[in-house]
Amino acid sequence: MIHARLLGASLLLGVLALAGCSQGTSTTTTSAPSSAAPAAPVASPTVSVPAKFAAGGVRVALVRQLSSGDYFEQWLAGAQAEAQALKITLEVSSGDGNNDKQALNLEQAVQQKADAIIVDHGFADTVQPAIKKAADAGVPLVAFDVDPGTPKAVALTQDDHQIAELALGALKADTGGTGDVLYVYVSGFAPLDRRNEVWTQFKKDNPGIKEVAQIGVVNNSTASAVADQAKAALQANPGVKAIFAPYDEFAKGAAIAVKELGLQDQIKIYGADISTADIGVITEPNSPWVATATTDPSNVGRIAVRAAALLVAGEQVGAEIKIPPALVTQKQLRDGGIANIEQLTGAVPELTTPDVARVPWAAP
Repeated sequence: MIHARLLGASLLLGVLALAGCSQGTSTTTTSAPSSAAPAAPVASPTVSVPAKFAAGGVRVALVRQLSSGDYFEQWLAGAQAEAQALKITLEVSSGDGNNDKQALNLEQAVQQKADAIIVDHGFADTVQPAIKKAADAGVPLVAFDVDPGTPKAVALTQDDHQIAELALGALKADTGGTGDVLYVYVSGFAPLDRRNEVWTQFKKDNPGIKEVAQIGVVNNSTASAVADQAKAALQANPGVKAIFAPYDEFAKGAAIAVKELGLQDQIKIYGADISTADIGVITEPNSPWVATATTDPSNVGRIAVRAAALLVAGEQVGAEIKIPPALVTQKQLRDGGIANIEQLTGAVPELTTPDVARVPWAAP
């Protein structure tokens, strides 16, 4: 999430730099392929496969805070597909949105002597003590969209500042830089907090934009909860022209509210993140969701597993891996007949970023 390439001539050109949930009980699973995860091209191997990987003896614990929602599901599918390709057993646990449970799962992964740990989202106050224990125990760590609090962990993020900049650039272009805006935000999630920094500055730089209300909730039914909040806020502020909802579950909830109120001709939604289900929402007739800034979630999951594999093998990995985003518009999706993530990554192969955290022994 919770935890981002410009398409077509109709979009802004040349910007390529990179909160996101059905929540289940904590589970341990061996990775398996998923049709939801597009295959990423891999460069030819340059070194022999380490013996432990060849034998399939590597165990990586994926400790998640959230897992419900299309973004998180596709993120997991990518991680599972990459783990299978690298002969890694991926042991998945979910905190079900409970931060204490996630911290306990992390401590258990250390006790069970996982070869590496990937921490997926979380609140710094609850995960950092457990991350420190893992780091002190010498366990290789990758932290996605959460501040690990230690340089011993590799920080993997989307370029959340650029995600917000792309979405807000589209909002400004469409509104002319003036109008009432409804903002959807929940603090405490690292990617949302970074996107909020851009929104705060955007309002200062564009005094014609007025934030009339802020709403937001993250739970096991985020979209429906946001929809209820958005309906109330829109009824209280009838002049709203746009909604900035920088997380796809937020944007879907906002879209539900706008459609139920019959305001599609008045209000447009600018979001973040993408999935096959999101593409369906964006491209459906009279959809108010007109632009989203994003990475490919399955690709991000793949990168997290590759980074963990490199650490296990003793390879050099930078302290931070930042994945560049793309702006995807409703017009481009419709004009290109794009209906799913596979078609999107086919149209924009840069979304796969195979050279980010490339594993030198991976088969082509």
